[in-house]
Amino acid sequence: MEAITHFRDAHKFLSNFFVLPSPILWLGHECPTVEHAYQLSKTRDQGWQKLIATAIMPGQAKRIGNKRNLPLREDWEDIKVDTMTELLRLKFSSGILHHALLGTGDVELVEGNWWHDNFWGSCVCQSCGNKGKNWLGKLLMKVREEL
Repeated sequence: MEAITHFRDAHKFLSNFFVLPSPILWLGHECPTVEHAYQLSKTRDQGWQKLIATAIMPGQAKRIGNKRNLPLREDWEDIKVDTMTELLRLKFSSGILHHALLGTGDVELVEGNWWHDNFWGSCVCQSCGNKGKNWLGKLLMKVREEL
């Protein structure tokens, strides 16, 4: 089966770090990327949410969202996949991104990475062996199927 194995270059629109044509309104905050919205979903604290939503770059939003002193929602592990699913539905609901996702056809989408993320993606380093769960890829394919 043919696959897209990384979300950069021609496929960077699949990345959660891709800056959206129009911000997503999520939990009362305008978010320039899915990463911003996902990270601020981790907490109910409005101050932290605002700090994440206004981060200049998605990597900065991720770093803030991963801080040890972030007051994490008690149900976060139970809702994080559903949260990502809803955010991806919003991202690809219309416009150019809708057509771009459909344009991937029926190929497998794999968020290949080298930073050992084997939950959302599949790390390609020798020690990880490309055996990740690839939840981001699976959810993108699910959303694509729903379109």
